[in-house]
Amino acid sequence: MASDGPLAVEAASAAFVDSLVAHGVAHVCITPGSRSTPLTIAFAMQPAIRPWLHLDERASAFFALGLAKATGRPVALVCTSGTAAANYYPAVTEAHLSGVPLIVCTTDRPPRLRDVGAEQTMPQAGMFGTTTRFAQDLPTPHGAAFEPGFFATVALRAVRESLGPYPGPVHLNFPFEEPLIGPGASQQRPAPVTRTVDSGTPAPLAADIQAAVGVLKGARRPLIVAGPEVSAAAVAPIAALAAALGAPLLADPLSGLRVGSHDRSHVMASYDAVLRDRRAAGDCEPDVVVRFGGRPTSKALNGLLDDARAVHILCEPWGSWRVGSVAMDQVLPGDPAVSAAALASALPDRPGADAGWLDAWKARDAAAQAAMRHSALQPGPLFEGRVFIELQEALPAGATVVAGNSMPVRDLDSFTVSDAKPLRFISNRGANGIDGVNSTALGVAAAGGGPTVLVIGDLSFYHDLTGLWAAKRHQLDLTVILINNNGGGIFHYLPQAAHEDIFETWFGTPGDIEFEHAVRLFGGEYERIDSWDALQAALARNAKGLRVLELRTDRVANTAWHRAAWQRAASAAWDEAGVAHATV
Repeated sequence: MASDGPLAVEAASAAFVDSLVAHGVAHVCITPGSRSTPLTIAFAMQPAIRPWLHLDERASAFFALGLAKATGRPVALVCTSGTAAANYYPAVTEAHLSGVPLIVCTTDRPPRLRDVGAEQTMPQAGMFGTTTRFAQDLPTPHGAAFEPGFFATVALRAVRESLGPYPGPVHLNFPFEEPLIGPGASQQRPAPVTRTVDSGTPAPLAADIQAAVGVLKGARRPLIVAGPEVSAAAVAPIAALAAALGAPLLADPLSGLRVGSHDRSHVMASYDAVLRDRRAAGDCEPDVVVRFGGRPTSKALNGLLDDARAVHILCEPWGSWRVGSVAMDQVLPGDPAVSAAALASALPDRPGADAGWLDAWKARDAAAQAAMRHSALQPGPLFEGRVFIELQEALPAGATVVAGNSMPVRDLDSFTVSDAKPLRFISNRGANGIDGVNSTALGVAAAGGGPTVLVIGDLSFYHDLTGLWAAKRHQLDLTVILINNNGGGIFHYLPQAAHEDIFETWFGTPGDIEFEHAVRLFGGEYERIDSWDALQAALARNAKGLRVLELRTDRVANTAWHRAAWQRAASAAWDEAGVAHATV
């Protein structure tokens, strides 16, 4: 149906945007385009929402992802028709897999212009497939009296669908007829009254709690695993559950449980090094595992979980199943904070774990942690793992560290210790991609709340160079620690490294890029760091804007250093601490 004129399009767009604001959406990321004009103007003219201009759709989507991660609230996205929307796909996938609320608004030609060779037109309805919690190809606005109310209701549904039961992305496709806007300047609209929509995650069923309590009362070697993306509300209840069970709490740094003011008496931080030893397969095997959050960063821990002959209990929101191939014996779908609190309160009279189970874990963890730190602090060339030791000591309470994938997030896991100082750790561990990381970190910085530091490898930094434009445009403060080992360092730990004839070209992939020029292009400050004293001095300065501190390291030397550190840690955990604290 042809549009009855731009006034209908404008009214529908304004009603949609005002409804988003009324239900708690405070940010929108917009990339320029013609077909998206009605929505762009509707957002720009609404004073109660913060519009973030971007030039690159992929960067815009990852920026929105970081903003949504940092705030816990849905962030809207707007782009024009055609391939612009396809550039959203990596970030939408990450949001889907890590449970991040996004409201993706793509604009489109009307149905009569689809599949007939019209310019800048491609199949957009449902284009993100199963990666969205909800998708709708909206009707073309026309002059019927109900239209503005319909679009307001769509906005409300989009907010609710993005928040739960399991948060994630929502896709709305807006077909607009021309003319897209009437003559003259649009008037700014008054801000609607905001009524923040709460998460749609319900409480677990009482029967599920009761069944899990029955299992846990008989557990002799219980283990709690907290993976990435645990909600802040669940941190204290999970810690309380560990205390009630007498269970080691293996806390991925991305869980929020490794650092902070909550009870950390049962938190293990160096389990990755402990579990790399072959003796862990027997002595560290639990009989019951309670899992929260996504699949952990540690490959060694995932191996233990995959092979453990234990009862596995999953506490995740409805619709989330981030456990790999492990078969779950019991599932408590619902709010993980409520599940943990309910389980803890039902276990005050539990007989307790086997004598020595928790003590042995603590002794081995402490020994491994001391050995890892000692190895990292040895004099010599710059060692990549030490970066996170320096950051944990130097950053103020409330700072956020964003870790790139491949080696940075693994070093975060290996070298970050349990500590009372509240720091926040973020990484895109849904799809584990190296794309869009600069933009994600800038989105986190845009949320405010404290200094933001990104630790990233050279390939990932290169992959999202255009994302740095947002730092210049929006005057954002971000410190980037660029670990430049001139290629893909993680491949040195994989079987490909044995194929010396092809390894360096196809897996080592040296880029030979001088990043200083790119940093200057986007108005950033660049500094080459050649010593730990220089890094400490740089971190102590209260820098503003974009700042890139580049550490050049050697891939081969770092591989050897990592392996030596893991070996020393295993020896300390099993040959020293293990003798004094054998499990029964």
